[in-house]
Amino acid sequence: MLFPDFRARRLREKSAFRKMIQETVLTVNDLILPLFAIEGKGIKNPIPSMPGHFQFTCDYLVSVVKDAYDLGIPAVMLFGLPDKKDPLGTRAYASDGIVQKAVKAVKEAVPDMAVLTDVCLCQYTDHGHCGMVENGKIDNDVSLDLLAATALSHAKAGADMVAPSDMMDGRVGEIRQTLDEEGFSNIPIMSYAVKYASAYYGPFRQAADSKPQFGDRRSYQMDPANSLEAIREATMDIEEGADIIMVKPALSYLDIIHRLRDEIDLPLAAYSVSGEYAMIKAAELMGWIDGIKVVMETLLSIKRAGADMILTYSAMDAAKELNNK
Repeated sequence: MLFPDFRARRLREKSAFRKMIQETVLTVNDLILPLFAIEGKGIKNPIPSMPGHFQFTCDYLVSVVKDAYDLGIPAVMLFGLPDKKDPLGTRAYASDGIVQKAVKAVKEAVPDMAVLTDVCLCQYTDHGHCGMVENGKIDNDVSLDLLAATALSHAKAGADMVAPSDMMDGRVGEIRQTLDEEGFSNIPIMSYAVKYASAYYGPFRQAADSKPQFGDRRSYQMDPANSLEAIREATMDIEEGADIIMVKPALSYLDIIHRLRDEIDLPLAAYSVSGEYAMIKAAELMGWIDGIKVVMETLLSIKRAGADMILTYSAMDAAKELNNK
């Protein structure tokens, strides 16, 4: 089809036509809001590198979740900052840990909000790594029991879904087996299956106080140069019992999201991470961009690439924008 016989602008001329032929639709139902819980009461600590986000005590956290629910956001992802850390990350799987308390508070106040929990050890260990350290190295197999114990404690607290983000080999299978044996066979697992060793995580590490105290995480997170490895990682987690596969980060890995969408038939999540949020916010604060328009375009690109759901720190702003359309 060639001009002038074909005129592509014919179907762009009117708003009604543009809506009728729109190929990708972003809705509030696609959004998951990450939140940070801390011990105490009446505290909301601003996160300097993530303007508009805070570390919340449970009372404030519940208020934010209520606002999110009123906007139609269907789910939140909870991260916890413990009151103390140790080599074994014991507060990660303690029945009175911060995430466990936050889950109970949210489910009591907003029972219809889906509560997802991040399952990892980095916020809870004094060394800041996602698994146990033995002789200066991350011991994969020793870590599995503790990760499974963490997931189980979240399920017992009332979590609707658990999301292991540690990138230890075999952790999805270990968590699935533990949940099933303890009577939680209906709790789904959203696996951070394709998690890259990314520079985009900087603001999160400030928010969650989870910076490694030595070395880095390249021995267990993926090389940003690799795409075939993403298929292997996702396939392994599916075979171990994952219900949803996640790609993290999102914006620099749209090709990975698209490739996985073609390769797997499970629901696919994408995590638009703290660095993505911070860059947009910084440019917005400088007056260089229209922040909300860039947010919406970014989220639409992630959905267009093939994601079924998006974890985003812009969920509240995006929901307001979508609800006003």
